Amino acid sequence: RDAQESRGLGDVYKRQNQILFITFIIFFSLNTKADIIKPNYTIEPDKVIEIQLNGLKKNNPNSNDGIKQTWEFAHPNNQKATGPLPNFINMINGASYKMLLNHISHELSMVYSSDDRYAFEVKILDKEKKYFQFQWVVEKYLKDGPLKNCWLTTAVSAPMSLGSSI
Repeated sequence: RDAQESRGLGDVYKRQNQILFITFIIFFSLNTKADIIKPNYTIEPDKVIEIQLNGLKKNNPNSNDGIKQTWEFAHPNNQKATGPLPNFINMINGASYKMLLNHISHELSMVYSSDDRYAFEVKILDKEKKYFQFQWVVEKYLKDGPLKNCWLTTAVSAPMSLGSSI
């Protein structure tokens, strides 16, 4: 009888361990998925660009969450110009912008500001240790709707190579 009880307890512990393992996997997968930040009027112009750059810096090539994050803060006119999200993903993965993906570091400097428009110089160090510079422009969305008064990206220049850090 003791052997049966012992085996029964073993089955209980085994089942508890399975439940704990499954709980851990669910918890881990929920917490590792990047949460997409949505535009809102409280996010300042420089923070919009930081959100976009941090998304691109941490982009997962399987899910493209970083590119999707960048898309969230693209002005609707830019979204129309680039086409739907799959086109935008292809554009960012293309030769002109791929240096933004999983870059090592970035820094911004404001070059222009007004009540409804800011322009920044953005320097990035890409994963191949090459420096690039961009002009990044954000504008306040003034039309009615959920984006009213949100700062959104209206333009990103072609990259200018600044050389290598090696």
